[in-house]
Amino acid sequence: MKRVLLVTAYDGTNYCGWQVQNNGETIEGVLNRELSALFGEQIQVAGASRTDSGVHALGNVAVFDTEARMPAEKISYALNSRLPADIRIQRSFEVEPDFHPRKCVCTKYYEYSILNREFELPGERLDTYFYRKPLDAARMQAACPYFLGEHDFKSFCSIHTQAETTVRTIYSLAAERRRDKIRIRVSGNGFLYNMVRIIAGTLIQIGSGQREPEEIREILAAKDRQAAGPTAPAKGLTLLGMEFESVRGTFVNGAG
Repeated sequence: MKRVLLVTAYDGTNYCGWQVQNNGETIEGVLNRELSALFGEQIQVAGASRTDSGVHALGNVAVFDTEARMPAEKISYALNSRLPADIRIQRSFEVEPDFHPRKCVCTKYYEYSILNREFELPGERLDTYFYRKPLDAARMQAACPYFLGEHDFKSFCSIHTQAETTVRTIYSLAAERRRDKIRIRVSGNGFLYNMVRIIAGTLIQIGSGQREPEEIREILAAKDRQAAGPTAPAKGLTLLGMEFESVRGTFVNGAG
């Protein structure tokens, strides 16, 4: 028996998120099905991040156990030949039998992409949120430092969360405009349900002049979901990747 790590990239448009569920196709469900067929044994993957419906990834991490004799480094090639075009394994290799991606120290990296122009671009429609009204990226950036460090992010968390604590640490957060696109990039030790999308929705309000950057302090202190901005649409969010202290490599942008 060996434990194999998969670095997985996917377009989440046609999936009901990562986690297996009864109401539609999921990334985890596809991986379980194709791995089980490939090796002729019942396989279930365990993912590091249970991304929501419509959210994308360049470097989500999952592990599974197998009796297969195929070298772990070759599994990515064999599995990719079976997967649909919107899911691709970027790397596969063996890890220690007790390694679990949700039970160890990890830094996660996300990006929220906004197309800010008068008309939509068809090529951007699946992985970018179109927002017509002008946004001031400098105002959005001015709000970012207030998020840094350890805070109770209850105001930036869905009321449906099942997390034991809403305290998280943000290591970096930046909003940058390049031509018609604004990218919000954030890293932290973990994120609550819808947390990045609510941060993005709040920064959009600041960029449009509906709020001031300094209000972030009050929103955090309120510990009330109603105090923050709306939850930005899922399609603008991409899990860029993650890094673990206990395994080799940094899996960001789908590369180690």
